[in-house]
Amino acid sequence: MLSSYRQQGILITRGYPLVTMMNQIYSNKGDPLQGRQLPIMYSAKDHGFFSISGNLATQYPQAVGWAMASAAKGDTRIAATWCGEGSTAEGDFHSAMTFATVYKAPVILNVVNNQWAISSFSGFAGAEATTFAARAVGYGIAGLRVDGNDALAVYAATLWAAERARTNQGPTLIEHFTYRAEGHSTSDDPTAYRSAGEPNAWPLGDPIRRLKDHLIALGEWDEERHAAQDLELAEEVKRAQKEAEKNGILGHGMHQPFETMFEGVFEEMPWHLKEQSEQMIAERKAAGI
Repeated sequence: MLSSYRQQGILITRGYPLVTMMNQIYSNKGDPLQGRQLPIMYSAKDHGFFSISGNLATQYPQAVGWAMASAAKGDTRIAATWCGEGSTAEGDFHSAMTFATVYKAPVILNVVNNQWAISSFSGFAGAEATTFAARAVGYGIAGLRVDGNDALAVYAATLWAAERARTNQGPTLIEHFTYRAEGHSTSDDPTAYRSAGEPNAWPLGDPIRRLKDHLIALGEWDEERHAAQDLELAEEVKRAQKEAEKNGILGHGMHQPFETMFEGVFEEMPWHLKEQSEQMIAERKAAGI
């Protein structure tokens, strides 16, 4: 999985501990990335989750390259990657599309079209000319456009694309047509660039409510169990937060040993860094730190 900074939920579905996720947010002593990454930009090799990059669309050629390597090794694993519709205007997106089709890479290329790239409407990335799924045609790639607020439609499309990848039928581009109801970030004020009533007018509705209503209509779910589940999950998150805070929180001193600043960068540490590391350790010992 090579995601953008909006697909952290994948880790939760794969059983990644909430406490570990919160440790990384706090950059505390339990942070497996040792405070070297921005909050929510996770990396978990043991869960098949590639390091998140804040740069837009860089994960696309990385995913295609990984998929090409997997195919070359005769591996059965496939890659999946995501970007927003605005990122399809980046050069990395088009390079990835070219390599994916030429090398028939076993990869699922997801475009989350929430219609707003920060404060730019999707038309700036070409949405007024055609759909983003239609871009697949020009590269000879299978393309789908699905209701991104329909969990079952997304699941079905992903299963189909995964089967294509695993049976050597090549890559698939899936456009998830959805809507960003809130701001791009906590510092973003969406009322500055779109009408105040626009989020409430979105016709496809809330995906969680839609799935809940569908399951209730089938007799597989009910309001009581839904309310109980909401409470159970809220309590689980609170427990994880309290557990993570035992390892420290961001801003309350340094949580990682100084020596770790020299680790995990090079396969073999260069001589000058070894020298600096040894000098720092000696000075800290002499100072009684």
